[in-house]
Amino acid sequence: MQAPGVFNLALYRGDSYRWQARLWEDVAGGTPTDLTGATAEAEIRDKSAGTHVAVLDCTVTPPNLVDVVMTADMWVDVPTKGVWDLQLTMLSGEVRTVLAGTVDVTPDVTDSVPAPATSRLRRAG
Repeated sequence: MQAPGVFNLALYRGDSYRWQARLWEDVAGGTPTDLTGATAEAEIRDKSAGTHVAVLDCTVTPPNLVDVVMTADMWVDVPTKGVWDLQLTMLSGEVRTVLAGTVDVTPDVTDSVPAPATSRLRRAG
């Protein structure tokens, strides 16, 4: 099994993102990875094996496409520095991490990130 490809994310806090991974079995890109029956998961954490901060939405489209989406409402706990990866579980049960990288977040000016529910509560009186 080969090491995951490196795909670093440079994100602007609060924005929505969508990217697509087209996966190949060979470096030349002549043999598509068969993703029939595969599932995909992607997460952002503060560090490897660290605190889980965001689960990204993933959609697999055979033969070899994975769409990853981060919506504005996923930003509540995302730190300015972190790591992420994209992991596939193949129909056979084999698990493959196909992409991984750092996450660098530029703070936004217009605050579009909803506050956590607990901070919205105000004390009466």
